[in-house]
Amino acid sequence: MPPVPPARPAESAAPVPSAQIDPRGPRFAAVLTSLVLAAALITGSGLLLALQTLVFAVGALAGLRYAPYGWLYRVLVRPRLGPPAELEDARPPRFAQSVGLGFTLVATLGALAGLPWLTLTAAGLALAAAFLNAAFDYCLGCEFYLLLKRV
Repeated sequence: MPPVPPARPAESAAPVPSAQIDPRGPRFAAVLTSLVLAAALITGSGLLLALQTLVFAVGALAGLRYAPYGWLYRVLVRPRLGPPAELEDARPPRFAQSVGLGFTLVATLGALAGLPWLTLTAAGLALAAAFLNAAFDYCLGCEFYLLLKRV
């Protein structure tokens, strides 16, 4: 039996750099999300809820680079703006996409199950969070991510 090589010293656990994004992109996405969710609530459209759920799913699971509203921002809006003053970590907004996915998935399932109280509550909460980001640049999902990171 060959000799076992000595154990290597523990490698430092240096943080892996995360993707950096233009912070104006998630705010643009929040504006579109607010419009879609408001339209879904006003019209009672389960289809609009399902489409918004899909948008959140792509952003949460594939990453913000592949999110449909992020693509619209990069193609239609970003070329017309100057460079951002600073970039931000993509992890909090991606986590926020996951939170939005959770709420809109519950809303969509509520619509499919014929539970209007569940649909209205979950979609209303998602709309409130998206509106806070769109109007006041306050991302609840991002703040929740940072809180969880501290814990």
